[in-house]
Order: sequence, then structure tokens, then C-alpha cells
Amino acid sequence: MIENPEQQQRLIQNFPLLADSSPDFRNDFFRNATLMQIPAGHTVASDGNECRRLALVVSGMVRVYKLADSGREITLYRISCGDSCVLTASCIMSDTPFPAIAVTESDVEALLIPSKQVHEWMSESKPWGAFIFSLISKRLADVIAVLEDVAFHRMDERIAAYLIAIAPRGPTVNITHHEIASDLGTTREVVSRILKEFEGKGLVKGARGKLTVADLPGLQVYRR
Repeated sequence: MIENPEQQQRLIQNFPLLADSSPDFRNDFFRNATLMQIPAGHTVASDGNECRRLALVVSGMVRVYKLADSGREITLYRISCGDSCVLTASCIMSDTPFPAIAVTESDVEALLIPSKQVHEWMSESKPWGAFIFSLISKRLADVIAVLEDVAFHRMDERIAAYLIAIAPRGPTVNITHHEIASDLGTTREVVSRILKEFEGKGLVKGARGKLTVADLPGLQVYRR
């Protein structure tokens, strides 16, 4: 239960669905929701877990990924402020186990909604239903993009696209070859080899635990 008016107002600002909802729904929402602080590096859901609650992220970042028997990982998507996990929502609606792994990449504050309310609000609240369907459409597009990337692009093209995506963080990004490999579903050795090729072409500059995009237009041409 969330009774503090300041907390309620902050959550309304973070989640537009609450601002669009009726006072009765907001009261029901705050009566059933629980705020939780989750430390970085915590596994919040594992493959095969029962989905009893839906988490809405207030702050921080959660990574959702698949782990192969070989030990390789591939990132499906990330969840940040104002967002939630479509796989959890889908599992709650279909009463099936969670099919991936979710881990906090930073300290996370999240709203936890019992599965019973997730079901009931789908028929009782249009803003809630719209939020869930928007979540499904957005994340479905993300997962399809991952599948297309794996199926139709070479690894060097995928790494070029990855570097283009992280370039807005700043000229130099703190990231390891292992982290890139885990996101893309490959091995650290493959990433290291391709980054060495990129470095030889003047596209990137590497240092221990850091990467600088030296030629963004060159990477963009490479990606095509």
C-alpha cells in the first residue's frame, strides 16, 4: 500500500496511465501496489519462475536476457523508468512460467502489482489495458528486431550498429568486450577480433574497459 501523498504524486508523474485514470482506479492502484528497492546485480526473475507480480520500474535499469546451455547470453530488451516487463505481463495473462532471466543493472525502485490485480484491471480500466497493450507492441517490436539482427546480419554489422547505438552516451563509453558479447549473443573472443579490425580501420579506439567511437560516419557506412 502506498499512502504517502508525495510518493503518489511522484508515481503519477512517472506513469501517465495513472494521470489518465479515474480517482477510484488510482486509489485501488495505490492500495494494492508495493514499492520495493532492489540492489544492482540482483536476479529478479529466472527462467521457469512463476510470475506472481508485475514490476513497474520507477527508477534504474533491468536487463532481460536469454541464457543458452553453452553459457552464451543475448539481451532481449531493457526496462527503465515508466516501463514494465512484457514477458512478465504475458506470463501472468497466460499463466505460464517466465521464459528468460531478468537482472538489475543498477539500483532499482519498482512498483509491484499482484497478478490478481493485473488480470482484474484489464477489464476494469481502459488506461491500464492501453498500458499493457502498448507494452506488448513495443517490446514485440524490440524482440523481432533482435531476431532480425541475429538472422540477417553479420556479427561485424551488428557490432557496428551496437556502437552507433551507444555513441550518444559520450565520446568514450565504459564498456567491456564481455558486456558487448553478452548483449549480442556471441563470445568475447569474436567481439575482440572484430573491434581490433575496427580499430585498424580507425573506426574505434580501445582501452581497458573503455571504448571510443572515433569515426561514427564510418561505422554508419559499415552498418549499411
